[in-house]
Amino acid sequence: MSISSLSYWEHQTFLQGFDVIVIGAGIVGLTAALHLRRLRPTARVLVLERSVLPNGASTKNAGFACFGSVSELLEQEARGGTAALLAVVQARWEGLAELRALLGDEALQYQPVGGYELFRPAEAELAARCRAALPYYNELLSPIIGRPDVFRDATAQVPATGFAGVSTMLENTAEGALHTGRLMEALLRQAWAAGVVVLHGCAALGLEPGPAQVRIRTLLGEIQAPQVLLATNAFSQQFFPELDAQPGRGQVLVTEPIAGLHLPGTFHYDRGYTYFRQIDGRILLGGGRHLDFAAEATTKPGLTPRVQQYLEKLLREVILPGRAVRIEYRWSGVMAFGADLEPIVRPLAPGVFGALRCNGMGVALGAGVGRRAAEMVVSA
Repeated sequence: MSISSLSYWEHQTFLQGFDVIVIGAGIVGLTAALHLRRLRPTARVLVLERSVLPNGASTKNAGFACFGSVSELLEQEARGGTAALLAVVQARWEGLAELRALLGDEALQYQPVGGYELFRPAEAELAARCRAALPYYNELLSPIIGRPDVFRDATAQVPATGFAGVSTMLENTAEGALHTGRLMEALLRQAWAAGVVVLHGCAALGLEPGPAQVRIRTLLGEIQAPQVLLATNAFSQQFFPELDAQPGRGQVLVTEPIAGLHLPGTFHYDRGYTYFRQIDGRILLGGGRHLDFAAEATTKPGLTPRVQQYLEKLLREVILPGRAVRIEYRWSGVMAFGADLEPIVRPLAPGVFGALRCNGMGVALGAGVGRRAAEMVVSA
């Protein structure tokens, strides 16, 4: 569709007269749009999305409702300090609660199944450090999570899983899982019901900040608004190259239905860089960007033989040893990572605000980041 083919009605209804334009229809963007309408009920809010469906990680993630495995917490605390770790874990936990309250567990198909971190015999030293840290993190996080036994040793349950080559398994009792597609469908339904206009397949090609109006160049021509919220996560460097929001592609596969499969829970492997769970009698398995960080630091969708072969080998040798299963779905999604644990929620230029970089925890952080972004825009 070109601008010359649009009718008068389309110009008047869909391309003009907006008070705030949100770029990006993922979890953060749609949540922010909903809160903007609630905080400013008379405001006209437009959401621009480059693809038919959100093209980042919001509809392409594994559906983990998590806030950090023990090895991830150790790494993040070493990198950012205890105070920063506590702040981001609280934001993740409260963000999950906000998401569940906003959409409801039934719409999300939320399941409090618990999460498990797996260790190979070659990782005995890391496993021992993580096991020794269980009492510490239970005490540190119990005021946030609201229970004293967040983490526990579940190694005795390994034989029941049927996994091969797993010597240690640690459980996160507060972790859950949800349906990513249903999540986004519910957000889109609420956005339209709230009076938010969402234009799919309308990429923002460039923007020109300004104190009075921000101009956005799109395939449908120029669209203007006094305020623009950038919720484009890994794609944000297209507009602000200096942002510390480095892309990280995650590749995922899903098997055919497997008779007799029983793996309740979410599973973390290779220090959280790999993850899997059961969905609809199938195995969803993803990750592997640690095999080649440079190759996976891209916003381009795609699959690589190295990662796909690694995932298939893990499936064949560890998760379902000795069983041959067919792969029915493969895809990739793009996340954003940076040096700081906290997401970026701040003004970026005159009239332009940013809400991005969830460091692979968009499901947990997205609703809270969207709310904070809306409050920032309204108070500006």
